[in-house]
Amino acid sequence: MDQRTKRTLWVVAGVVVLVALVAHHNISSDTIILFFVIIPSIILHEVSHGWVAKAFGDDTAARAGRLTLNPVKHIDPVGTLIVPALLALGGFGVFGWAKPVPVNVSRLRSPRNQGVLVSLAGPAMNVALAAIGGVVFVQVFKPALLQGGPFTVPGRIVFFFSVVNIGLAAFNMLPIPPLDGSVLFERVLPARYWPNYLRFRQYTMPIIMGLVLLNFYLHPGPLTWLLSHLYNWWAGVLGLPGLFG
Repeated sequence: MDQRTKRTLWVVAGVVVLVALVAHHNISSDTIILFFVIIPSIILHEVSHGWVAKAFGDDTAARAGRLTLNPVKHIDPVGTLIVPALLALGGFGVFGWAKPVPVNVSRLRSPRNQGVLVSLAGPAMNVALAAIGGVVFVQVFKPALLQGGPFTVPGRIVFFFSVVNIGLAAFNMLPIPPLDGSVLFERVLPARYWPNYLRFRQYTMPIIMGLVLLNFYLHPGPLTWLLSHLYNWWAGVLGLPGLFG
């Protein structure tokens, strides 16, 4: 399948998801906003890994054409479209992922040390985006709310963009491979075990999916509990305490 055909399929899939979300009357406008702000957030998270890796000598992502903000290059059909849409339609909130940006740790000038920075670049990007969104919300939209004005759609977009990025940063810092937080464990792992660990690491995605499925099965599960407390804390920082119950 050529690249033009793939791009066309992703555009069609995105339109189908949009129509499904709009047509499903049980979906709130906030859920739709969450769905659409999470996509650029996870894309920027992934691209930041490639940017930092390139700065440290690994141009794998650049050669693969992945150091771009074009969302089509980063869409994972399951993680970016299907899973978030199904969760939104089912009323479970929004969760998703983009296609990982390729990084060859062995090509970094200092693989063990710089590999930590490459991994932490994703959550750091989310924290920066959350801070930017928070500042814009507080400076531009919060004053009108304090005066009794409506919570406008642009204000909600900026607010939930900030909230989503706080959640993505926290989730990705869980010390479970292949999440970025596992790099803290990797760094203290004896060097002789590191090559074997890296080979094992690429097969650990089912662990994360199992954790997510367990969370939805328990409803609310440990992830929901953790994120709800985090979201309430962040809403309080932005001056909207108790917004998430």
